[in-house]
Amino acid sequence: MLTEEKDFVRLDLEQFQVLLELVTPLIQKKNTIMREAIPPSQRLSITLRYLATGNTLEDLKFHSAISPQSLSLIIMETCEAIIHVLKKLIKLPQTAEEWKKVARDFESQWNAPHVIGAIDGKHVEIKKPPGSGSYYYNYKKTFSIVLMAVVNANYEFIMVDVETNGRVSDGGVLQNTIFGQQLKNNALNIPPPALLPGSSRKLPYFFVGDDAFPMSQNLLKPYSQTGLTKENRIYNYRISRARRIVESVFGILATRFGVFQRAFPFDPTKIRKIVLACCYLHNFLRKSRSYLSPSFMFREDTKSGIIHPPSKEVFQLTELEKINKKKSLNIAKQARDEYNGFCNNEGAVPWQEKMVS
Repeated sequence: MLTEEKDFVRLDLEQFQVLLELVTPLIQKKNTIMREAIPPSQRLSITLRYLATGNTLEDLKFHSAISPQSLSLIIMETCEAIIHVLKKLIKLPQTAEEWKKVARDFESQWNAPHVIGAIDGKHVEIKKPPGSGSYYYNYKKTFSIVLMAVVNANYEFIMVDVETNGRVSDGGVLQNTIFGQQLKNNALNIPPPALLPGSSRKLPYFFVGDDAFPMSQNLLKPYSQTGLTKENRIYNYRISRARRIVESVFGILATRFGVFQRAFPFDPTKIRKIVLACCYLHNFLRKSRSYLSPSFMFREDTKSGIIHPPSKEVFQLTELEKINKKKSLNIAKQARDEYNGFCNNEGAVPWQEKMVS
């Protein structure tokens, strides 16, 4: 394994060997009379180097002595193999009990009972595809596809979607995904409303998001920042502790994989495969301490409750546009108000008053 891959992506030798063993049957080529095939270990190293650095194919040519055309094929084939062999690492819970396990992790780690995922989306910048007009043109006046994701309390993706073009109204991005349609149609097998811990309040299980998404019974977000009461600020603080997990995951992904730090030069179909490969590798690598560095995450002082943002070195992808004017269903507002009451009464944590004063 090339040392640069270890330095950038933090694969240790054991992780590299495990991944190599998995992808070899899919990327191994036979020697021919004319030339010797590039071995799987080199194909994987080249791909990891590209994902880690975001270097151009011309740069990689000098590093590997392989033509840009061949490099492009190698990278795409290896990304497809990575997605295939790691596909089980990103999976939405399928049963009510599996969702409850996600909720228990949010409750034990972030004092956020009934939360079953933090949801967000980011614009992934691309170079304008030939003949695409304004199809990928977004509100930031760049061209992009949207990476939508849901993460659990352990900084792992449990859903990713990269099928939406940057021109789609950000308020409609969620509805443009299979996940969004399943959520809207109550087809995710989310557990029915249940009592909050130590409380007589019965509330739905829900995802947490921000103002990029319309609120629903199973998707809650903070109150608008205007005219907040002290109780509203406490609720916002409590919900934000859980929601920041997805911000951390995006920051880790975009910082560890330098390919996100410049506009992708490929056609959108290839870009989607590269982005998905990075997401699967994130879940594969996240148990490594050197990969999941605390400096890349929102860190909380367990005594004071103070949350420290990631270091400035963390690369940030472009956020979705907020949709504050979108009306929410009354049932969603009632669920939020009830959760607000829980956070300010029987579900209060000792440091929350200090955090909003």
